[in-house]
Amino acid sequence: MSRPDPHDTLGADAVATVVRAEYGRVVAGLIRRYGDIGLAEDALGEAIVIALERWPRDGVPPNPAGWLTTTASRKALDHLRRERVRDEKHAEAAMLTDDTLPEPTGPVPDDRLRLIFTCCHPALAEPARVALTLRLLGGLTVAEIAHAFFVPETTMAQRITRAKAKIAKARIPYRVPGPEDLAERLDAVLAVLYLVYNEGYLGSGPEAADREDLALEAIRLARALRSVAAAIGSPPEVDGLLALMLLGQARRPARIDEAGHLVMLDEQDRTRWDAALVDEGHALVRECLRRGRPGPYQLQAAIQAVHTDALDVSLTDWGQVVALYDQLMQVRPSAVVALNRAVAVAELDGPQVALAVVDGLELTAYAPWHATRADLLRRLGRDDDARRAYAAAIATTQNPAERAWLASRRDRLGRRWGSHRGTP
Repeated sequence: MSRPDPHDTLGADAVATVVRAEYGRVVAGLIRRYGDIGLAEDALGEAIVIALERWPRDGVPPNPAGWLTTTASRKALDHLRRERVRDEKHAEAAMLTDDTLPEPTGPVPDDRLRLIFTCCHPALAEPARVALTLRLLGGLTVAEIAHAFFVPETTMAQRITRAKAKIAKARIPYRVPGPEDLAERLDAVLAVLYLVYNEGYLGSGPEAADREDLALEAIRLARALRSVAAAIGSPPEVDGLLALMLLGQARRPARIDEAGHLVMLDEQDRTRWDAALVDEGHALVRECLRRGRPGPYQLQAAIQAVHTDALDVSLTDWGQVVALYDQLMQVRPSAVVALNRAVAVAELDGPQVALAVVDGLELTAYAPWHATRADLLRRLGRDDDARRAYAAAIATTQNPAERAWLASRRDRLGRRWGSHRGTP
């Protein structure tokens, strides 16, 4: 049996890295040029296959993302010419004589922001909007998206296929809407960006603990969205979402240790936090407070501001955290918000009070629910129950850093340690 060529592995890794970082940009540019999501995805898929064949042999090109864009564009043109589909599209394709994408036109020169607004059209159901955006913008696999939504892979594949077909059938335009339609679409875009960032912050799949490229892309798009939202009076929820992302990203350097374990908020080395991002996030939260129109993203950002304002976890104002969660429960009640509130309640009123709240929540498919129960049970001295709760949490998540952290907590049962404050 012949041994594998180490260059093959190197090439495959390089392709995977480029695809993770550049998928959204490349596919958005192809969609803008050809106006067909399926064609763009198929062409990029063919380009990736060619890269897997050539890069191990010829070396990774100096501009790998540009190479993928050029190769995918050629494949798309080949397809249009070969199949002779839609005469008008074929005529347009024949006029393209070079391999560089034309400069974007319109008031917002950002293909990926246009892509999000396309995916968030009111004609699409909310689950389909999020799933399609994660697929096209983040390049997540159908299996990864299905796991994040707690649905079978076949169900998610059908959902994404129907969404793409509806965009084509309804001729949904690939553009950022004007002020007259922007307000109607803004909430959906914010919700999708929030979930894209969350997937980058703590991935749902087993391959990596987080995807910084996806988190940074969500932040970049949130900044671009602020400029667009100025046309309708700069709704404060846009600033709130950006602040929430920045304050989460500021803590990223301290969130995962050298062993690949998550480091919870109370154990993080706060000197490693990104002070510039903390300051920017705090400034946005203060601006939101001055406007006096609190919404869910602003309130979540304010909670993060309280945490990042404390030089040590012992200085955290837990009363203010609970008060902010109380407001959040009023504007957007959910079992997940109640769970996070219970973590703060445990610091004020003790683990027994918090456990009664947690046990009343129906979140058995949610790993943080099991992890929170495990910690509260441990603090109450119920080690056997805590061990079972940690095992359930491990079984409920695929994230490697989260699994490692949960296993380390389970293995430390019976020893003295401090409580964790729920947030990685």
